[in-house]
Amino acid sequence: MEDVIRVSSLDPNFKYRVQKEPGGEGIMRCFACGTCTASCPVREIEEAYNPRKIIRMVLLGMKDEVLKEEFVWLCATCFTCSERCPQDVKITDLMSALRNIAVQEGYIHPAFTAQVSAIYTNGRLYEVGEFDNNKRKKLGLPEIPPTKEEVQLLMKETGVAKYAEGGEV
Repeated sequence: MEDVIRVSSLDPNFKYRVQKEPGGEGIMRCFACGTCTASCPVREIEEAYNPRKIIRMVLLGMKDEVLKEEFVWLCATCFTCSERCPQDVKITDLMSALRNIAVQEGYIHPAFTAQVSAIYTNGRLYEVGEFDNNKRKKLGLPEIPPTKEEVQLLMKETGVAKYAEGGEV
């Protein structure tokens, strides 16, 4: 049985919002030829990622269905699709635009919230401890100080800190 899409749930202005986002300018030029999907290496291993289908969903106004799905985050930015598109639709840039809109709408992939949490906790993506600093010292490299206060302040001021640990900080 196929899923039913209610017309009342569609956002007819979604395609215009995507078009205004940097990277989304060419979305209306797509005529669904499928070249992007046929040449996509991610599509080879993940059936859910289908650039042609994603573009069609955007054009139909399926905002929530696009922004909430995992496939928005799967583009490998290899540019194969963009290089082969006969209409010069920059699909890699379009996927970045969709991810930006998803974040603006509050849909953030768990991998990114984990990274924000690590940066907030450690001041960097990876913790640098005494063992690492001892190795650096033996190699003649300077120690990396365990400071994180500046990073935490910056994250709080920009509003990014609320995504650390999945909640308010």
